[in-house]
Amino acid sequence: MFLSVFICFTQLFPYFYFQEVLPVLAAKHCMMQATAELHQSALANQKKKFGEEITRLQHATELVKTAASRYDEYVNVKDLSDKISRALTAAKKDNDFIYHDRVPEVKDLEHIGKASLVKATAIQTPLSQKFTDLFEKMVPMAVQQSMSAANSRKADTVNRLIGSMREATNLCNGVLASLNLPAALEDLSGDAVPQSILEKSRAVVQQGGLQSIEQLIKDLPELLQRNREILDESLKMLDDEETTDNELRGKFNQRWSRTPSGDLYKPLRAEGNNFRNILDKAVQADQVVKERYTAHCEMIALLCKPENELCAAIPSANPAKTLQGSEVVNVLRAQLAQLDEVKREREVLEGEVKSVTFDMTAKFLTALAQDGAINEEALTTSELDTRYGSHTQRVQQNLRRQEELLSQIQVSHQEFSALKQSNSEANNREEVLKKLASAHDSYIEISCNIKEGTKFYNDLTEILLKFQNKCSDIVFARKTERDELLKYLQQSIAREPSAPSFNIPSYQSNTPAPASGGPTPVPRTQPQAKPQPPARPPLPNISPQAASTPVAPSSTNPPPVAPPSQAQGPPYSTYQGYPGYYQMPMAYNPYAYGQFNMPYMPYQAQGQAGCPGAPPAQQPYPYPQQPPQQQPYYPQQ
Repeated sequence: MFLSVFICFTQLFPYFYFQEVLPVLAAKHCMMQATAELHQSALANQKKKFGEEITRLQHATELVKTAASRYDEYVNVKDLSDKISRALTAAKKDNDFIYHDRVPEVKDLEHIGKASLVKATAIQTPLSQKFTDLFEKMVPMAVQQSMSAANSRKADTVNRLIGSMREATNLCNGVLASLNLPAALEDLSGDAVPQSILEKSRAVVQQGGLQSIEQLIKDLPELLQRNREILDESLKMLDDEETTDNELRGKFNQRWSRTPSGDLYKPLRAEGNNFRNILDKAVQADQVVKERYTAHCEMIALLCKPENELCAAIPSANPAKTLQGSEVVNVLRAQLAQLDEVKREREVLEGEVKSVTFDMTAKFLTALAQDGAINEEALTTSELDTRYGSHTQRVQQNLRRQEELLSQIQVSHQEFSALKQSNSEANNREEVLKKLASAHDSYIEISCNIKEGTKFYNDLTEILLKFQNKCSDIVFARKTERDELLKYLQQSIAREPSAPSFNIPSYQSNTPAPASGGPTPVPRTQPQAKPQPPARPPLPNISPQAASTPVAPSSTNPPPVAPPSQAQGPPYSTYQGYPGYYQMPMAYNPYAYGQFNMPYMPYQAQGQAGCPGAPPAQQPYPYPQQPPQQQPYYPQQ
């Protein structure tokens, strides 16, 4: 780019370039070469090459003199020249009196090489520890699809194993809670609160107790209502636009040619119905959680109380002390210890299953290169069996071991309960302890469910906001399209003719025949659309003597006379208020315009006074004749 700009500059400004730029460049070249020779002479002095030092200084002196003689007006070489002269004088003096080294020619000197300003280092890959190759995971589309299917199968396998273990854990906790174990074995004193119940109470208090669950349950309806409002507003926008579209379609019929909104909004409405079904299912799930919370609310509140209040709320059973040294109690404790070991092993197995990782990309690429196709199901199944086969066997063994232990615990608990049947107080105490243990498990599960529900509603809010933006965008686009189409239709309707062609009445198109003995009026065409004024009433009959005698204006009107028999000119407008209207006698002379001031006289019907006085005496033409060389005068409307 710089070269192209430089070439354009030289083409546009050749004179400036050759007269100014080139001398400056040449002067700079001489000075830089002289400076290089000066530094190289210092290096030669360090290497004990005193003759080379003198030669380079002499060459630098010549270069400086050349720059000073040719380009003195462009550069200042005085400082550089003085420095070189001092160095040359000192070098000659030392060489003449001390070293006596041979001074070589300039052509025999070595060329000044390039200076290494930085040390070159080899490029190491990767450049940093956080380096990630963007193209490392780029694979063919078939491999990418196979990878997606393989990841789905892997997720199903992991979820199946972990799900089975968690179901077994929930089953174990439910069975032990129904049997009041291990609290029943810890409560052999009959008075103190079992240690397991105290631990459960502390766990409930640490997680917020009853207030945290109540607050979460209180927030659920607000989150639900917010999501419903967003969904309803989105669908309402679609409904309003569709209603407007249907109204305009019914108004313009076939002219409204754009796609119906009902057909265009089908995918959005299906998506909206899906969201509504999801919200309905969420409401059902919330109701189940609330019912479970209501069932265990009392016992959860009891767990949140201090230890002394909790001990007072649990019934006492002192006769239970006789069971402390029983064999049944020892067997039951051993079985519970084994069951705890099974549960801990299950937790370890869950972590191992989650930590298994493998990549099928290499195998899929190899299969695609060899066979041209990928049998994803066979390859993935084989790899999953290899990776998770041992874990599956261990999970199955763990589940069978738990099932055997639960059967043994139930048998031992029956024997333990038979020893306690004689004590009703012990039975009541055991029933309360069962409810407390079940309340703790329900509290943990309800808390997890409500937190999941809160997260679900918050995530759904973001999705519904995106859905609302999508509906708003398409409604805005449809509204813009509707306004443009409506404007076009209005312009089309305005340009259409109001009615088909029609016939003009005869009285507007035919010219009346002239009367005999009079001049023939010139035909005049009227615009078709302009209405014709009514006919002018006949003028009074004035004798030639009266016409030739001027009459002074009078306040009284003459009586009406009979109309003349001669044909008259075109009629004038007779309605009152016509702009500039006044009755004009036929004796009016167009050549005398401006000589007389004709007064304004309104129209008078039959039976009233006639027209104003006769024309002035100066006019020798009797009414109704005109000058022989002048054509009849017709006022234009």
